[in-house]
Amino acid sequence: MINIGDKVADFCLPNQDEEEICWRDIKGRWVVLYFYPKDNTPGCTTEACEFTEALPDFESLNAIVLGVSPDSPLKHRNFIAKKELKITLLADEEKELCKAFGVWQQKKNFGKEYMGVVRSTFLIDPDGTVAQKWEKVRVKGHVEAVQQKLQELI
Repeated sequence: MINIGDKVADFCLPNQDEEEICWRDIKGRWVVLYFYPKDNTPGCTTEACEFTEALPDFESLNAIVLGVSPDSPLKHRNFIAKKELKITLLADEEKELCKAFGVWQQKKNFGKEYMGVVRSTFLIDPDGTVAQKWEKVRVKGHVEAVQQKLQELI
């Protein structure tokens, strides 16, 4: 897993509109990069809605919010339309970014083991260095914790 103090390597992924978003184009601002398992599931929906609600606050702190999951751009578009989301969602269908950040891990649910995204968030400074990370995120209160940490670091 990427740790605090590590530099983020360049990456490019399509967003919900199939536009390529590359690290080199967004570097220079604070970035909240959050990884989540799947669109339209209860925890992921709550997290996306709370990040959408807090987006003006993040933008006022010169930060952008990017959600990442293995879902396709089409699934992201449908999720955004259904829940009226304002955040950008990146499609990591090959799980390359998930693996690079160490969030693609073995999980267990009802006794079954499988590979999946462990809900995690990374706060990245304008120089491209990980300033804070949250692993195995519990959704309740998480967006507020990220906002608070960002305010402390600015």
